[in-house]
Amino acid sequence: MPMNSVNTSAPHTDFAGLRRLHAQAVRDSVTLVRRVTSGDLSRPTPCSAWALADLLAHMTAQHHGFAAAARGEGREPAHWAVRPLGTDPVGEYTAAAEKVLAAFATVAGPDQAFALPEFSAARTFRATRAIGFHLIDYVVHSWDVARTLGLAYTPAPELLRAALPIARAVPDDDSRLAPGSAFRPGLAAGEDADTLEQILAALGRSPQWRGPEGGAATRGVGR
Repeated sequence: MPMNSVNTSAPHTDFAGLRRLHAQAVRDSVTLVRRVTSGDLSRPTPCSAWALADLLAHMTAQHHGFAAAARGEGREPAHWAVRPLGTDPVGEYTAAAEKVLAAFATVAGPDQAFALPEFSAARTFRATRAIGFHLIDYVVHSWDVARTLGLAYTPAPELLRAALPIARAVPDDDSRLAPGSAFRPGLAAGEDADTLEQILAALGRSPQWRGPEGGAATRGVGR
């Protein structure tokens, strides 16, 4: 989720609760990614010009980068590198997800400093902010994967309530137009939009997006 400027206010102040909800968001993404087959990797996604293979490579790399940041190694560019998927992309993704969850579990407290060079090379971020960044990525990217595969995605209401103010704090500026940006300029949410739809619209996703096959949701993931 690269961006040129970041709102530094912290929408979520319950650190233990934030870490628990973050883990839930990541585990929901794993449940979805485990449904991916090799034949799905070329499918278009709601993520601008990315096919599903590109999205999974991005998601995997972000897990490695944030895990490194939690260990105090976030300034090393190699940890953030997006690499082509190997022969077992689902296994690679699952392993990366477990790595970031294990790393976040060791974070000493809400003020621990995270170096996140994709966000800013000049400063560090409090753990609460960094975990929020990662949480919102995986709420939205889980929806991307689900919609790409024609699956339902119904996160727990508590997770969505925590994610909405984080989504609204993401700057809606020219950084969203940069090549490789995971989010696009925000869209207007309808008056009757539910919480997930408000999150998606804030980050440039149309809740009505359908792939070329127009696959209808078949099985739910989440709660």
